[in-house]
Amino acid sequence: MARSDWIPGLRVAATYKSGYLPRDLVAGIVLTTLLVPQGMAYAELAGLPAITGLYTSILCLVAYAVFGPSKVLVLGPDSSLGPMIAAVVIPLVASGGDPEKAVALASVLALLVGLFMTIAAVAKLGFVADLLSHPTQLGYMHGLALTILIGQLPKLFGFSVDADGLFAEAGGFVKGVADGETVPAALAIGVGGLIVIGVLRRWLPKVPGILVAVVLAIIAVAVFDLEDKGVDLVGPLPQGFPPFTVPTVSWSELGLLAAGALGITLVSVTDTISTASAFAGRTGQEVRGNQEMAGIGAANLAAGLFQGFPVSTSGSRTAVAFQAGARTQVTGLVGAAAITLMLVLVPGLLRDLPQPMLAAVVITASMSLTDFPGLRRLWKQRRVEFSLAVAAFLGVALLGVLPGIAVAVGLSVLNVFRRTWWPYRTTLGRAEGINGFHDVREHPAAELMPGLVLFRFDAPLIFANARSFREEIRHIANADPAPKWIVVAAEPITDVDTTAADMLEELDAELDAEGVALVFAEMKHPVRAKLDRYKLTGKIEEEHFFPTVEDAVAAYQRRHGQAWSHPPRVV
Repeated sequence: MARSDWIPGLRVAATYKSGYLPRDLVAGIVLTTLLVPQGMAYAELAGLPAITGLYTSILCLVAYAVFGPSKVLVLGPDSSLGPMIAAVVIPLVASGGDPEKAVALASVLALLVGLFMTIAAVAKLGFVADLLSHPTQLGYMHGLALTILIGQLPKLFGFSVDADGLFAEAGGFVKGVADGETVPAALAIGVGGLIVIGVLRRWLPKVPGILVAVVLAIIAVAVFDLEDKGVDLVGPLPQGFPPFTVPTVSWSELGLLAAGALGITLVSVTDTISTASAFAGRTGQEVRGNQEMAGIGAANLAAGLFQGFPVSTSGSRTAVAFQAGARTQVTGLVGAAAITLMLVLVPGLLRDLPQPMLAAVVITASMSLTDFPGLRRLWKQRRVEFSLAVAAFLGVALLGVLPGIAVAVGLSVLNVFRRTWWPYRTTLGRAEGINGFHDVREHPAAELMPGLVLFRFDAPLIFANARSFREEIRHIANADPAPKWIVVAAEPITDVDTTAADMLEELDAELDAEGVALVFAEMKHPVRAKLDRYKLTGKIEEEHFFPTVEDAVAAYQRRHGQAWSHPPRVV
């Protein structure tokens, strides 16, 4: 594999056109206006100092520009990962909070996510993104949005709550409001920020609403002296480039961090693949899942070595960069350089940024995680999958963020298993005016042939559904009058495992004793080869295998002289 395949930044550097630079510069500056407030807000969402959000943004942008394959994807601190990071880090930090300890834990978490991503990329495990089905992802994201919203409400109202879990935090918030802990000036700043961001996003989407709200909030602090009125501020930020740091944790902490890193890795991969797919067509690129994981892995490793925390792709920031004219990852490099210059030259620029405004930024981001039209569509189209979404939502709401991701993955896997366990099965008939044989449920007037049942089973035949297949065939064989042939239209059967093969051998002998022939038609060659390997085709007569259903029907007609008619249905 060429070096440029694993380091796409080399190819970009070698083929970069000077005409791209003006657009990348403008897009990078526009992107910075979003990166700074969101990076700080998402850092605090993760239970970390605001400055770590800026450190993280710088390093992940640079690393992805070198190792990431997409032209326009923007990585950085993410609202969906913030609660997951907090769920891992906060319980490990001593009571009362130790910022340095929290940063070290978060940095190790980023290194572990980077390691898992890199291993997955080398092993070509891009398919792990499929472990979260769309319905369960919808439910999980809505649970996450509610968790973020409840967690940020106290900060929006100007006080804090010492509670763990959605219901405990909601109860603490209600109690705080009832006890008069609300700081009116803080609430005014927070609600004002929500209104400004919402109005500009709705009516003037090209105007950077978050930047406007942040600037207005800083001006309000200075004009109305809001710090003396109880409004918490971000305060001065450390000056200079983030220092290179190798974080250390205990072995007991490492195990807990690794478990959390696996969940974060899965969510990050899923989010990145879906976002990359959405933008790939617009940029004329194909999604390279394994290389995307390598890029995210490099971004997390870089962030973890410079006091950062786990990152993922941001759909909103990517959209901003794309709409601003970004052509290459030079846009991200411009953003990283701009943040670095701010920290080196004017670290006090955001000292007067109110904490309630950061809460407003996070709450706005949490709303972007919701997709109520998608839920309504599931309700109308497929109630089972809507139930999966609700179950995933409840998993997050009742059990917490990390258990919620386990619930979501488990439900996705169980849904696949359910479809295999209880697949669709039906009998076929000859519908008037249509060639071939068709589902009698869809064509209730279809003709049947006396003594012949055409049975279709829409799943691989494996241990999980072998018993239900056997019981269905027995039910058909016990009809009155009993059929002479049961032809299995086997084209949808993509596999037969040893458990199912043993079942077929026993079932064939049982039906033979009752004078009923078990016949197979349109069996795929790889499946037939497995039956040969199991020695099953020597026990089921060779003449009971036909290349097409038509051939099986013709053979039955020759042997029994029957014609198509409308006898009572065999159910």
